Amino acid sequence: MRWFRFAVLILTVTILQKGVLARWDSKPDLLLIALVFSATYFNTSDAMISSFTIGFAADLIGSPMPMGPHMISFGVFGTLLAYLHRVIAIRRMPFQALAIFVTGLLVGVVTHLLAGEPLSRSLLAVVLVTSLYSGFVGPFLVAPSAWWMGIRTDRLRLRRR
Repeated sequence: MRWFRFAVLILTVTILQKGVLARWDSKPDLLLIALVFSATYFNTSDAMISSFTIGFAADLIGSPMPMGPHMISFGVFGTLLAYLHRVIAIRRMPFQALAIFVTGLLVGVVTHLLAGEPLSRSLLAVVLVTSLYSGFVGPFLVAPSAWWMGIRTDRLRLRRR
C-alpha cells in the first residue's frame, strides 16, 4: 500500500469536497466514492484502515455534527464492503455504481442516526440525491484514482497488450 499517495488522494478529495463542491446544492460525495474505491481495490486490512481514515476526513469537513458519526459509519460499511468484495467482484462500472449508491444510502442514514438527528423526508431526500449523484459520477473517477495509486485495473491491462 502506498500510504503517501493515499494521503495525497484523500487530502485532495477532502479539499475538493469542502471547497469546490460546497457551492452546489446537490453534489456527489467524493469521500464516499473514495471509500468504495479503497474497499474494492485495497486488501482487506488496508481497506479497513483507509475506511476509518476517510470517515475521519468526512467528520473534519462535516456540518455541525459531533465528531465520530462519519468515522464509525464509513469504517463499518467500508469494512463490510471490503469483506463483501472478497465474495462478489465489484470491479465493473455498473457494480461500482450500485455499490456506491447502496453504501451512500446506508452511510447517510446511519451517520445521521449516530449524530442524534431525527430522520425527516427532506433529510432522506438529500441522502438519496447525494447517493444517486455519487453512484453516477463515482465509476468514472475510479480509473484516475487507480492510476494515481499505482493499481493496474483490467482496462489498463487490456490497453497495454
